[in-house]
Amino acid sequence: MVKPGVQAFVPQKGSQTFRLLGLGISIVLLFGCLLFSITFGAADIDPATVWQSLTAFDGSTNHLIITTVRLPRVLIALLVGAALAVAGSLMQGLARNPLADPGILGISAGAALAVVMTTFFFGSVPIQVYTWVAFAGGTIAAIAVYILGSIGRSGMTPLKLILAGAVLGYLMSALTTGILILSQRTLDEIRFWLAGSVAGRDLNILLQVLPYVSIGLMIAFCMGKQITALTLGEEVAKGLGLRTGWVKVTASIVVVLLAGSSVALAGPIGFVGLVVPHIVRFWVGVDYRWILPYAAVWGAILLSLADLAARLVIRPQELPVGIMMSLLGAPFFVYLARSKVKR
Repeated sequence: MVKPGVQAFVPQKGSQTFRLLGLGISIVLLFGCLLFSITFGAADIDPATVWQSLTAFDGSTNHLIITTVRLPRVLIALLVGAALAVAGSLMQGLARNPLADPGILGISAGAALAVVMTTFFFGSVPIQVYTWVAFAGGTIAAIAVYILGSIGRSGMTPLKLILAGAVLGYLMSALTTGILILSQRTLDEIRFWLAGSVAGRDLNILLQVLPYVSIGLMIAFCMGKQITALTLGEEVAKGLGLRTGWVKVTASIVVVLLAGSSVALAGPIGFVGLVVPHIVRFWVGVDYRWILPYAAVWGAILLSLADLAARLVIRPQELPVGIMMSLLGAPFFVYLARSKVKR
């Protein structure tokens, strides 16, 4: 029981102090996940060696493992997790649908189809080429979904966007499956990427995509107030003086930047953009000025922990992080869908 004289100094849930404190604690946890992810794996390396590899690199085996394998992998997992979580938060706000995520735009399916077609026609190519092909495929798919979702007198609506994304997503997935059935060579070369993985990437690939993710995150953080107003309904948002058309277009471009970059880096990884916004809203409410930064931090935490679990669960072998996220996210999706149906 809190004494009356002390109660004023205790942050109350939903207050700005509580949210700032929670964000600070979340960032500390993020750095803890970074350290754990670098330290543990097929070969456990003590924290002192991790620090020495970053400050006094000597070319030893452990130092090479940390700087060339684990550090790029962990940084990519953090970046992809943050990008997918923010993109999912924006999609749920735009569509006013708690089950929406970046996959609704067909970005993952478009990127996968582009990579499969490239491998089928041109054979094995460097991973840098896969990165840009996936980004281009995801972007083209998102544009196609928006065009289809905008046909008609009423223009683009959340329902039409969802339907267009579902139809094109299924079509592109069917084409991808057909190519993989016809070409065993193509399946052998890219099946690990299709499962969603942050392994085997280096810092050069991260640096190539980093500007797009950074721009997307900065714009997203500046749109918190507008997205919050949009979740109240189209008419209410217009009554508040919001130019809803521009907000939707800008937010959609941000989603394409974030989700497309994520798929280009790590392949199609599901459920991050679905799960994280719901976890975040439990603590900070419905204000997107807080949801978006919280989602970035907790998306990074979730994917880094999922990647760590994927490395440890059957070590010395490992699972793609996309499979691990499906194992974690599928039960949450079933629970969420059932709870919404009951309501």
